Amino acid sequence: MSDPRAVLERLCTERGEDFAGLSRMLGRNAAYIQQYIRRGTPRRLKEEERRKLARYFAVSEALLGGPPDSEQGPGGLVSVKRHPVRVSAGPGAVVTQEFGKACFAFDKRWLKGLTASQPSKLSIVRVEGDSMAPTLNAGDDILVDLGDAGDRLRDGIYVLRIDDAVVVKRLALNPTGRRVTVQSDNPAYPDWPDCSLADIKPIGRVIWAGRRVV
Repeated sequence: MSDPRAVLERLCTERGEDFAGLSRMLGRNAAYIQQYIRRGTPRRLKEEERRKLARYFAVSEALLGGPPDSEQGPGGLVSVKRHPVRVSAGPGAVVTQEFGKACFAFDKRWLKGLTASQPSKLSIVRVEGDSMAPTLNAGDDILVDLGDAGDRLRDGIYVLRIDDAVVVKRLALNPTGRRVTVQSDNPAYPDWPDCSLADIKPIGRVIWAGRRVV
């Protein structure tokens, strides 16, 4: 897809963004992005605006009308599947709600700089609940590295399976043994100290988050 307007509209659709929110992010009036996409005004995005949108969507600037990237090979976008579940950032309720199968498209070089895992080992899921606020909020889409768990486990935010619940929490490893503290970033929720890794079953590490601009 070579038309920057069509690319931007597709990205908004895939990621649940609205034109007015993106316009405000750029410091413009609420109709700016809609006029750019639907009416062709302005003819081109300013360099600073294009760069900000490319970073926000994690794509090459060339897709939004920037100069060709000489290091970007064919198929510069890598698709990562959005998994049809919501992970709980609440008290740990079972969450398996469908929200539509789709893919997120990431710039290949940007994704490679973020993780060495192959796209098949990555998944997009959506957060539900507020126990990880303000780091992660309800409705945020998070990129989970399924290959970054197990023996590679370290302090950080992970998607976990605890009993029949799939949750997202922060882990703090005990340096003297294979025990961890499961933490919520929201101080209103209690931590779960001294847990066994066998009980929490890490699924993957959270390495990126995207959210709606409000």
